[in-house]
Amino acid sequence: MSTVFRRRRREQPEQAAERDSAAPTRESGPWDADEPHPDTDRIDLGGLRLPHNPDFDIRLASVGDQHVGVVVIYEESTLQLQALAAPRSSGLWDEVKTKIMTQAKDLEEQEGPFGSELSGEIKADGSPRPARYLGIDGPRWFLLAVISGKGAHDEAVSGAFVDFIKDVVVVRGDEPMAREEPIPLRRPNEQAGETGEDGPGLNPFKRGPEISEIR
Repeated sequence: MSTVFRRRRREQPEQAAERDSAAPTRESGPWDADEPHPDTDRIDLGGLRLPHNPDFDIRLASVGDQHVGVVVIYEESTLQLQALAAPRSSGLWDEVKTKIMTQAKDLEEQEGPFGSELSGEIKADGSPRPARYLGIDGPRWFLLAVISGKGAHDEAVSGAFVDFIKDVVVVRGDEPMAREEPIPLRRPNEQAGETGEDGPGLNPFKRGPEISEIR
């Protein structure tokens, strides 16, 4: 089941206070929770803190009883986000790109706002659909973003999605996690360890994004 979040939720005061003494060292994110980053309105989903945009519908996607990804819907387009645990010594994007290109033959590599990305068409419900795969390697985490629909080529829509990604905060945590294990998410009103209802899952290595399962 998907859940829509629209309300503004600010980060906890103590979280903001920790960053008041240090200015961000980069112009934009995605941000690691432990680095200085702007104190703006964000939706706290546990492993991800997402910027508030009233024009976007934000929905959690789950596998079993675990929330593992987010789907953002805007202007007949979708942005899928999934944060995965990564090794301390290296990133995952080069490896993930290879897996995606093996399964989706109509994608080409190009340069984008976060470096190398994949762009082209994928099959969704048996029909071709434009898509872009963007990968960002962070400290012990990897963020996969998939833009599909007209936002894959419409600069206004894709620009709004890119700005959204640039203000995402990833909360990896200190607990041991397996390589490529999804960083768990939760509903804004859930405490850590609680679970929500079952719903559709995200698989970054599937031929196409699973937007048909999220209405």
